[in-house]
Amino acid sequence: MESKIQVLSTVRIKHSSDLYKIVDSLNRTLKKQDLMFGLALDENDQETAVFTIYRT
Repeated sequence: MESKIQVLSTVRIKHSSDLYKIVDSLNRTLKKQDLMFGLALDENDQETAVFTIYRT
């Protein structure tokens, strides 16, 4: 069975050390609704975080 992951939204925001807590909470809470959340630092600007919402 092939699993497709669809990007629903991507937002760039100012990086904060606690952002991962929000992403972790969203992933734990909304996993059963086939949603997944990601957080990464922008490759060109380490002060900017990239928050992405996926449908799994």
